[in-house]
Amino acid sequence: MSQGGRFLLALDQGTSSSRSIVFDREARIVAMAQRELPQHFPQAGWVEHDPRRIWQDQLATAQEALAKAGATAADIAAIGITNQRETTLLWDRRTGEPLHRAIVWQDRRAEPICAALRERGLEAKFRQRTGLRIDAYFSGPKLRWLLDQVPGAQARAERGELAFGTVDSWLLWQLTEGRVHATDVSNASRTMLFDIARQQWDAELLDLLNIPASLLPAVHPSSYAYGETTLFGAPVLIGGIAGDQQSALFGQACFGPGLAKNTYGTGCFLLMHGGGEMRLSQHGLVTSNAAQASAAPQFALEGSVFVGGAVVQWLRDGLGVIKSSTEVQALAASVPDAGGVMMVPAFTGLGAPYWDAEARGSIVGLTRGSTAAHIARAAVESIAYQSAALIEAMARDAQPLTELRVDGGAAVNDLLMQFQADLLGIPVIRPENTETTALGAAFLAGLAAGTFSGLDELTSLWRPGRRFEPGLDTAARGERMARWAHAVRQTVAP
Repeated sequence: MSQGGRFLLALDQGTSSSRSIVFDREARIVAMAQRELPQHFPQAGWVEHDPRRIWQDQLATAQEALAKAGATAADIAAIGITNQRETTLLWDRRTGEPLHRAIVWQDRRAEPICAALRERGLEAKFRQRTGLRIDAYFSGPKLRWLLDQVPGAQARAERGELAFGTVDSWLLWQLTEGRVHATDVSNASRTMLFDIARQQWDAELLDLLNIPASLLPAVHPSSYAYGETTLFGAPVLIGGIAGDQQSALFGQACFGPGLAKNTYGTGCFLLMHGGGEMRLSQHGLVTSNAAQASAAPQFALEGSVFVGGAVVQWLRDGLGVIKSSTEVQALAASVPDAGGVMMVPAFTGLGAPYWDAEARGSIVGLTRGSTAAHIARAAVESIAYQSAALIEAMARDAQPLTELRVDGGAAVNDLLMQFQADLLGIPVIRPENTETTALGAAFLAGLAAGTFSGLDELTSLWRPGRRFEPGLDTAARGERMARWAHAVRQTVAP
């Protein structure tokens, strides 16, 4: 294996694109390649991806990034994988062929399965074991749907012919040409099937969902020698795997209790590191395993916003008020405020801390003077409002934040970041390198390869960039959040 290589390769497979980034040993980007991933919407509330396209694009971007860096396999110390979480795949162990399109984390089709579990009074059991709510967001109910709906799938699963995995497991399977079926603790903890305290699949929960254990991948720490791939011309260690949000927490050097980050991607994901203590939320958040550099359990409190940056895609593709996502900041900034317009983008229900699967999006406060610019500004501000509601819940569960580290595609929007700081009343810090999801995977892989000595060295490699200071007083922040709460009430199903 090429553990002495001068670069680390991060495979970042997200909801809207597949990317590969080459980092040097100073955690600086050397080269990057990206391809947009087509979305499939068979019916309202359903979202799918083509598993073959996921793999083809991810492999192509890796090859492109290596070519741009002028690197060969011998130059790569290790590969790290980070992925859209909860997205669920089922494939044939012998042929590697998927049985169905991947069911994306946003997909709500498994809600009837979840409702039946809740009606049986099982919410507390699942929450105590997994740290999660019973919700169609997570992988277990999606897998149950596949086993129910794909002809013969349940019987084949019981015969041990099929493999289940989240996107990381699918990529690992492909990279190792079917030799390794595994995942890490952070991804396993998002399935609703994993006991996060004992760090193992839970036999009772599997029985409740009638899921054969033979379907499941092996579970390892996030930094681990998973295997090697020879697809780039020579053996290269695959040394890191983490779900995208836990990977971003790791890439932001949030290694200890109380440190938090918010990722502004297709959705928004706020994570606060909880250390080695498993703490269940009392205010609508969930608990997951954080990315682990060793076998010692690490936990994180998390709140998820289902529609974050996706609201900008909707402005582009649905309303047609912008031609590209990069135009939204200028359009929103062309008016001094949203003119009283509030948008709640509950396109697929509301996530934390509300958890209302039936809620639907709304725009309130419209007047004859409202323009596309006001709607665009309200859309941008909705991302910050949803995140602020999560942070309020997190403060009640754990402790108030003193700063928020931010990343993700929408974090480059200065208007959004300033508005976020104003709503929170604390500094918002955007690092010099906002590709922290990929950086987290590179950090984890580098630890496994011996490229980095430990967490102290990684902390020194995190470099703050711009700092946004709050500009609203407490009363003004409270008034705005009250208006947001009123708008949310308009979306909630009776």
